[in-house]
Amino acid sequence: MSGNDRTFNLVHAEVVTPRGTFRDGAVAVEDGVITYVGTTAGLPNPAEAETIDAGGSYVLPGFIDVHVHGGMLEDFSKPSKQGLDAITKLHCSQGTTSMLATTMTLPKAMIDNVLAEVHQYITGGMPYAQLVGVHLEGPFISPKWPGAQNPEHIVPPNREWVEAWDQQYPGLIKQVTFAPEREGAHELIRYLRKQGIVAAAGHTDATYEEIMAAYEVGLNHSVHMFNAMTPLHHRKPGTAGAILSTPGISAEIIADGIHVHHAAIRLLASVKTGGNLILITDAMSAAGLGNGDYMLGDLPVVVKDNVCTLRDSEGTLAGSTLTMIRGFRHLVREVGLSVERASEAASGNPAKLIRIDHLTGSVETGKQADLLLVDRDLDLQRVWVKGRSFRENE
Repeated sequence: MSGNDRTFNLVHAEVVTPRGTFRDGAVAVEDGVITYVGTTAGLPNPAEAETIDAGGSYVLPGFIDVHVHGGMLEDFSKPSKQGLDAITKLHCSQGTTSMLATTMTLPKAMIDNVLAEVHQYITGGMPYAQLVGVHLEGPFISPKWPGAQNPEHIVPPNREWVEAWDQQYPGLIKQVTFAPEREGAHELIRYLRKQGIVAAAGHTDATYEEIMAAYEVGLNHSVHMFNAMTPLHHRKPGTAGAILSTPGISAEIIADGIHVHHAAIRLLASVKTGGNLILITDAMSAAGLGNGDYMLGDLPVVVKDNVCTLRDSEGTLAGSTLTMIRGFRHLVREVGLSVERASEAASGNPAKLIRIDHLTGSVETGKQADLLLVDRDLDLQRVWVKGRSFRENE
């Protein structure tokens, strides 16, 4: 990051805000905080700061990825200072300004280590995309739907573990993914919601009725919609049917054209219209790299033409190499969402989900200047995190 550009004005832009899009809009930033959003003509004292002419490009809020495992050969399940820098730098270069360090189904000792390392990284200051917490994807999942998780480490939902972690690192855990049909799940859900932590269904064999029972006690989210869950059937709606028909359960989507057909995403978007559609990458250590052999947690993965699969007989999908800007483009170009709606799914909705929307997730005065400049072809031009401009060569 460059440290001398936290005060500037962006002018002649299409500024996407919760109040609508400002045509020939402007954004003023002072000391990393947004101080003005409106028209270029109404911008006060534009000569007092560096002025950047957007040339009609979009100004969007920075992307927030709540489900991402790694990149550049690094994995959040095996964190180090160097590894966390590499992951956050890669995804920052692709428009992500905030993210949750997402674990796998791992032994408890490894999860202990992830929490300790991420906590230390956060408190020590972060030069690239900001880690704003941890997403525990497992180990409380269904043995019937492990996906690319190691079934040897699956255990029943354990409120005591989560409570101990939460007490040791208050506010660090932002989301826990589990199978809500398993014994102990309802007790876990009640604790999570009391603490303001996202209670997410995933890797689940739940019936429609079991999802709705979990919803009644606080289940409020679902991970990588349509993947690793009981599918929709007209007589057995399953997990997918319960999520599609329940506005109070938000839904993640991996918009890479591999995990979910664009028609299914279009269906999901047609029912998730109340701030409950959330774009994720589910990116693994191969993100930012090419074809080859990689690891996801402690499982071997092969990547060919952006398709990540386990080295098993079924060719199980194993995360992705997706970045948020590519997913954003897919939502607009292939699914048919407006730029405004895709931006909401990539920024505003995840910010609200993990309760950081008072800080970021939208272009509004008083919020930190986590901003993107995206041209009319939806190619990323510049990234700012808290008003500091990202420089890939630093």
